[in-house]
Amino acid sequence: MTIPFEERDRSIPGIVIDLLNQFTTLLRQESQLARAEISENVNRAIMGIVMAVVAAVVFIPALVILLMAAVYALEAAGLAPYWSALAIGGGALIVGAILLLVGMSRLKMKNLVPRKTIHQLQEDAALAKRQVNGEERTGDGFQRAA
Repeated sequence: MTIPFEERDRSIPGIVIDLLNQFTTLLRQESQLARAEISENVNRAIMGIVMAVVAAVVFIPALVILLMAAVYALEAAGLAPYWSALAIGGGALIVGAILLLVGMSRLKMKNLVPRKTIHQLQEDAALAKRQVNGEERTGDGFQRAA
C-alpha cells in the first residue's frame, strides 16, 4: 500500500490529534445511534401499549356479549346455569391469563436494549484492538500479524 505524499510528512502529534478527533467522532456517532435506537424501541413500546388499551376498550363489551351468548348456549343444551357460567368464565380466565403473560414478556426491559448499538460498539472495540496489536483479519477468517 502506498502512502500519499502529504501523509508521509505528518508529525506524531498531528497523528495523535487526528486519532483523538476520529475517536471522538466515533463516540459521538455511536451515542447518536444508541439514542436513536432506544428512542425507536421506546416509541414502539408506547405504541404497543396505546394499541392494547384501545383494543381492550373495544373488545371488552364485545367479549362480554359473546361470553353471555356462550353461557346461554350451554344452558339451552341442558347444562345448569351455574355450570355454564363456570365453564365459560374459566375458559375466558385461562385465555386472558395466557394473553397477559405474553404481553408482559414483550414489555420487559431486555426488549428495549439497543442491541444494534451494543453489537456495533463490540465490533469497533475488536477492530481497535486488532489495529493496536498490528493484526489483520484475512479473507479466510484467520488473523495474521501485519
